[in-house]
Amino acid sequence: MTSSVILSARGLTRHFGGLKAVDGVDFDLAQGEIHALIGPNGAGKTTFVSLLSGRIPVQSGTITLDGADITRKPAHARVRAGIAYTFQITSIYARLPVFDNVALAVQSRHRGDPGPRARAALARVGLETRGAQQAGTLSYGHQRLLEVAMGLALEPKVLILDEPTQGLADSEIETFKALVRSVAPETTVLLIEHNMDVVMDLAQRITVLNFGQRLAIGTPDQIRADPQVQSAYLGDTV
Repeated sequence: MTSSVILSARGLTRHFGGLKAVDGVDFDLAQGEIHALIGPNGAGKTTFVSLLSGRIPVQSGTITLDGADITRKPAHARVRAGIAYTFQITSIYARLPVFDNVALAVQSRHRGDPGPRARAALARVGLETRGAQQAGTLSYGHQRLLEVAMGLALEPKVLILDEPTQGLADSEIETFKALVRSVAPETTVLLIEHNMDVVMDLAQRITVLNFGQRLAIGTPDQIRADPQVQSAYLGDTV
């Protein structure tokens, strides 16, 4: 890799009884890239990013962020260190105004007035006129954008997006892709996504997991052409 590594995992492992959800995975995320993580259902993708973000403790292996060992740091400490993780299912505060959702995210990492950062994050995702609206009344697509705004408000080094286009209309997907492109390379993006059109259009590199292990890593063209990936996952989808 020619770019500097912002996030690195070595031998990352997490077993649940006899299930090897993540089994000795090595992974490098380059500074400023858009990197996709793909694989069949049950491949270990969500467990893997939960290990990276600290939502699940590591069984063995190491994780470094910007050169610092964060393997044993809890999730809230990793947020302060610069990792923001938006969940597969929207995790907004439905009864609070849109603005307050983002302001609370800001206050989890920064002291002082959260207003400027919250307003900037909402503007970034196109929700600047909806700050007073109750978050639970937003459309599903706008709720996903609000979740991204909450992540961006943390000013993360790494933004992890878990199935962000799930349930979005085609027009909303185009808006999302434009947003991700605008975020990088200032922020490094790790994208967990089943929509292969989105993956192939956005990602500069792709890592494929299968049965908890890394099956392949490469550019979109390399992943498309990989016989193992075609057999395990892609088939005729791309």
